[in-house]
Amino acid sequence: MLSRQFVREHPETVRDAIERKGVTGVDLDEILAIDEEWRELKAKGDGLRQERNDISSAIGQYKQEGDEEAAQEAIERSQELKDELQDVEDRADELESELEAALLELPNVPHESVPTGEGEADNVERSREGFDDLRDLPDEVVPHYDLGEELDLLDFERGAKVTGGGYQFVKGDGARLEHALVQFMLDVHREQEYVDVLPPIPVNSDSMEGTGQLPKFAEDAYRVGARQDDDYDSDDLWLLPTAEVPVTNMYRDEILLDDDLPVKHQAFSPNFRREAGEHGTETRGYVRVHQFHKVELVNFVRPEDSYDRLEGLLDEAAEVLDRLDLPYRVLDMCTGDMGFTQAKKYDIEVWAPGDDMDQGPEIGGRWLEVSSVSNFEDFQARRAGLRFRPERHESAEYLHTLNGSGLAVPRVLVAIMEYYQNEDGTVTVPEPLRPYMGGQEVIEGHEPVGESAVGAGEKE
Repeated sequence: MLSRQFVREHPETVRDAIERKGVTGVDLDEILAIDEEWRELKAKGDGLRQERNDISSAIGQYKQEGDEEAAQEAIERSQELKDELQDVEDRADELESELEAALLELPNVPHESVPTGEGEADNVERSREGFDDLRDLPDEVVPHYDLGEELDLLDFERGAKVTGGGYQFVKGDGARLEHALVQFMLDVHREQEYVDVLPPIPVNSDSMEGTGQLPKFAEDAYRVGARQDDDYDSDDLWLLPTAEVPVTNMYRDEILLDDDLPVKHQAFSPNFRREAGEHGTETRGYVRVHQFHKVELVNFVRPEDSYDRLEGLLDEAAEVLDRLDLPYRVLDMCTGDMGFTQAKKYDIEVWAPGDDMDQGPEIGGRWLEVSSVSNFEDFQARRAGLRFRPERHESAEYLHTLNGSGLAVPRVLVAIMEYYQNEDGTVTVPEPLRPYMGGQEVIEGHEPVGESAVGAGEKE
């Protein structure tokens, strides 16, 4: 959230942020008008309060002097002022609520280094890693969704039967590989001095507001125990869309000490999102689903350190792909594609060679986003009341928050299934993951079960 003072003093900067981020439905002029009326009422209320205090002092003086008529007139005027002050305060409270709600709709201001653009075509490729020494791939790489069914690692049909579209079963060696990835990621980030957190899965509305998921993205979240379009209260519960929400809100409305910073937490969690994108090969399979696992990295830092920490966080997230020898690229996200809450964001996209996409690399295949590494500056901190005290005798200040996936597990699994695929249809287990899979070097799949498998001629 942007501070009232910043919006008041820098309206053109805020207007530019609204335009560059493509945010619609926000009337900055109305917000400024509400703020101006609120300030006028606060000033009027202060004047009425001072006048009433002066009259209260005069009443005692009049009574002491025996001037009952003047005392009575002063008492009557004091009551008039009390009623007028109540009306002013009621209106000021009403405007303050409107102002607070309106400020939640304003996007964060992009950092000066963020490239201007309207969408993903305007993002700037910062680097490309791992393409100088690619492993030998099959002449025709089978997409993960077909290979997953052939090896009986992924079962989308039964997932849809049990829950609905966008859900799946990950089975056998596929499940073992996913568990291995999670443990490997957690170990990598422990080496980077991250402290583990196992967060609650439901989060309340205050927490969702604190990180910027509410009110703007309510339609993308799973709400617990209520209709999606009902008005929500602060204590209503939602299934977390990302562990960023509970971990960032761990210290909500608290004051950390300067010696505490930086605080670095990592959290593994399932994540739930309603949006599923468009149908087709871009989203088919295990790429864009309603439930998925992720390791999230959350940092709390001093404001002056946040951009150095952003670069460090980017390296920490990318190290997982470096160790797995998975080719990837890093994008500097433009204003129109960076998101509502971020001041600056990088995306890490792993290469998956199984499908050729229009926006894929020249050698074929496609890019899969596995992490968005973001600096929010004090935007989330203001919403969630996250502060630190530079010195014990000094006033508390808002700290800066950063986060990034470390990484999104399903898409890394997809990249492994396609990039480490062999000519015979098996999948080589990347060497760093083998200790987590009992030394297993190759995934060969296993026989499907049930009459449907027999009917399909896959069993005798």
